[in-house]
Amino acid sequence: MIAATIRPFAEPEMWREQALSDASRLKESLPELPEPVAKPFLIVLSGLPGTGKSYISRKLAERLPCVILSSDTMRRTLFPSPVFNAGENQRLFAAMHILIEDLLRKNVAILLDATNLVERHRERLYCIIDRLRLKIIILRVEAPPEVVQERLQARMAMDNTSPDSSDADFGVYLRMKTNKQRIRRQHFAVDTSKDIAPVIEKIVRELRR
Repeated sequence: MIAATIRPFAEPEMWREQALSDASRLKESLPELPEPVAKPFLIVLSGLPGTGKSYISRKLAERLPCVILSSDTMRRTLFPSPVFNAGENQRLFAAMHILIEDLLRKNVAILLDATNLVERHRERLYCIIDRLRLKIIILRVEAPPEVVQERLQARMAMDNTSPDSSDADFGVYLRMKTNKQRIRRQHFAVDTSKDIAPVIEKIVRELRR
């Protein structure tokens, strides 16, 4: 159970109770958590659908003791038939932010696999990290549009039922591209159509330093 003292940002009482309940459901849906670490961290991926966020998440998790929180997987936990509207997004991320803070307070390191395109949404994550005085790594994930289109078309053709697979097609990619905002904090960047090993090594060194 998630403590009621951990609250989303200035939400009305009704929303707080809903968010706490949702966060508990999300926590119960997680696989076995990694062992707590002395200095937990938060890795935040930022990128459009099809840029390779889930792939690089798995590669990072192979090297680092962290739990992957995938917004696609968690959306399906709360909404078995998601509609991807503003209200659904607000409810999903209110719960995820509570869960993130709860896990970090329990010394569990986290990798957040979500689009995270808008700076004011990322600022909520910055607030959590600054409040807990922990380390955050932000990774901007990109790929050329033609590569993204090929990936998304292949994904749709495969009817992928993997729990972390996205329902986004290339039309969604193009619409979301207009919402993408510059990351104002220091961050890493990777083009997943190229060799991702160097940036993986840089992030691992940074967190182990």
